[in-house]
Amino acid sequence: MSATVLFHHVAKRRLYAHVKCVSIFRAQHLSSKLENGEKKKEEEETEITLVYKPTAYYQTPTARSSTTGWLETEGLSYSLPLNTTFHQCNPYHISSSSRRLSSTKNMLLNRAESAKRATKEPRVNGDPRAFQRCRPEYRNMAHDISQHSSTLDLNEALLVLEKVTVLKSNMGPSDATSFLCKLSQIPHEHIAVVRRDTRFNALLRYSAEILPNFTLPQLLDTLRSFVNLGLPQSHSILGLFETEFCQRASEMELHQLLLTADLWRCLGRSVPRYLERLFDNVIRNFNQLGLPELVQLLYIIGEGRRCPDTLVQPIESLLMRYLEQLEPEELGAICLGLFKSQITLSERATHRLVDRTLAVVKDMSDFGIANVMKLMRFSYLDHLPWLEAMGSEVPRRAPRMEVQGLMHVVLACSALHYQDERILLAVAEQLPNVVSRCRSKDAAKMLWAFGNLRVLPNQCPKLYPCLIEMLREHQLEFQRFPEHLLTGLLGLAFAGLFPQDLLSLALSAEFVNKACKSQELELKKDLFTLDGTVGLELPESTVPRLSHAMREEVTKQLWDFAQSDICQKPEVIEAEAMLRKLLGGEMFVCKHMILPHLRSIDLEVHLDQNDQPVPVSSGACRQKLPCQNWEQTLSGVSITDDLLAQLTNSQKPSNKFVQKPVVHKVEPVHVRESIFSVGVDLTDNLLMALTKSGKRSSRLDDSKPSIQRLAVQVTNRNQYCYRTQQLLGFHALKRRQLTLAGYRVVELPHWEWFPLLRRSHAEKLAYLHCKIFSSTDSKKQTD
Repeated sequence: MSATVLFHHVAKRRLYAHVKCVSIFRAQHLSSKLENGEKKKEEEETEITLVYKPTAYYQTPTARSSTTGWLETEGLSYSLPLNTTFHQCNPYHISSSSRRLSSTKNMLLNRAESAKRATKEPRVNGDPRAFQRCRPEYRNMAHDISQHSSTLDLNEALLVLEKVTVLKSNMGPSDATSFLCKLSQIPHEHIAVVRRDTRFNALLRYSAEILPNFTLPQLLDTLRSFVNLGLPQSHSILGLFETEFCQRASEMELHQLLLTADLWRCLGRSVPRYLERLFDNVIRNFNQLGLPELVQLLYIIGEGRRCPDTLVQPIESLLMRYLEQLEPEELGAICLGLFKSQITLSERATHRLVDRTLAVVKDMSDFGIANVMKLMRFSYLDHLPWLEAMGSEVPRRAPRMEVQGLMHVVLACSALHYQDERILLAVAEQLPNVVSRCRSKDAAKMLWAFGNLRVLPNQCPKLYPCLIEMLREHQLEFQRFPEHLLTGLLGLAFAGLFPQDLLSLALSAEFVNKACKSQELELKKDLFTLDGTVGLELPESTVPRLSHAMREEVTKQLWDFAQSDICQKPEVIEAEAMLRKLLGGEMFVCKHMILPHLRSIDLEVHLDQNDQPVPVSSGACRQKLPCQNWEQTLSGVSITDDLLAQLTNSQKPSNKFVQKPVVHKVEPVHVRESIFSVGVDLTDNLLMALTKSGKRSSRLDDSKPSIQRLAVQVTNRNQYCYRTQQLLGFHALKRRQLTLAGYRVVELPHWEWFPLLRRSHAEKLAYLHCKIFSSTDSKKQTD
């Protein structure tokens, strides 16, 4: 008895000394930080973390829901280091142990004010683990974060740590497990104190030394305590536990394996070796999987981002067996797991899965609906009843959804080419209210989606300005993620918007070099498209341009691809052959990329003023190579006596006698009418050639050119919005820029041309004759 009293007396004395030491340390720390501002800034940069928040799909009240768990508050569960130059507000939030504001505190405070205004009313929370509350069976295979108990105060926790000092190397597995389980019951606000204590680190070290002696239940209890204590995912002891679990996987039951995988997920640690053991066990004992085991397995597979090929077919069969018994949140979790792991089910199975979600759509959470949209985007499933249901569901739900949920809805519509103004305008109207919590990735994807589906600025005046402003606020992020800026600018170009400050950033030498370091052709193609767009749409701007070498490099890569793919399509080959036959020979048709930066080919045809075919004499066409950049054709010529004589239909003036020309007042019918009494029309191109000017009109006037340049396009259904004849953003951009470059577009739409491929040559020729020459007739009438 006396020994026990003595033990507690010593423990209390050490506790008071420790608390006093902590207070002194905090005071000294605060003093030194106030004296040294540079040190303060440096510490802030090392402490800030980027924390995953599933509630980003929803606007949440100020008070945290118990379902989201304390791990989000501490920033320890799904955390990644982040430099202060890439600040985010929501759905990722900034946290640090000292809760200090960074140098950008004014910006963050402004966003916080916006967030506060947007969340005055209670909102519905979203939780990717919500499905685990659908059935009691999940308790045996999943960790419930909301059940964390805070029954241990700080004094009791320090007493436990004192016991660690007393036992030291004599500690057994049961002691270590007991201590860790008790410490994991401490309130959230005191966990940081416990984890900083050297005795806690000693406890972890002793546990690692006796790890092989732990029983399976003790291992699971210890891993669960690590979750509750918010151990960082990179902590060295977690690697030792992962190895131990891998070695014991063959001894574990299915529920234990699933529970362990769920605990690793709660810790935010990637454990590919352990997942391999789990999948091997599942394959051997697949008949043990019931409905909850299947859903939990798909959740784990999705979070692990991979699934063995040997599991795909069994999973599909089992999913179809249990399909009608699944709850709405379970269906959402399954869709998310399939999307994240990129599992490709058969079209029939995917269609049945979405059929089932449609039957319970009224009971699904917004998070679940976003997950279904993700799966449809990945599988390119045009499930029309579901999409039509979204026309009524999204407008009803949009006011309570957060920015990521809204983004996934419109991005799925864009991927499916599905244009429904009820969906798009509902999202567009809500975005300005939540845009302050938008990441650069969200803004870029939404700009692409809205631009691709041809949502014009006048349809929702606040939409594009607020997203453009988000791109400006997140400019520093583009140093790490250049693709986000390029995606957003392309979406804006689709909508006819060209913010020159952002274009100047994207085409600056520094940004181009950074973007091209990855050697990804996709980024180079995007840069090339933006560069060509600036040349045509903003000819007089000061936006920098790509180097000639880079343009040539990307053009060659695009042309090589076009020759092996687009040029070999039967509908293109047939159109080229029929046009040659119609116009009288190979020299009258040129298959090439008129505007290489728009990445596709056209059949170029020239007609004179009498609608007679003129040979397309470009050397690039004859060699079947991409044409030179359209800007390079404006190099200019010298004005000589011979040239003036040809233009004025007069004799070359002699040096001995030069007659002073008589000046006549000319009343031109059009702006660019001929200025000579006899001679040629003075066109834009000729004017620039004569004056060697780099300046040209950005748009063609209504004057009649001497040579009509036609761009014949063979289209396919992927260039149009779903079940409409409205072009998608990129293809509408190409039509507009071909017009700016002086071409008249002649469309051979797929719904007309494809059926003719099986008809006679006479019918094809009649169709093409009508297309080519009726378009010129209509132009004459307008002229």
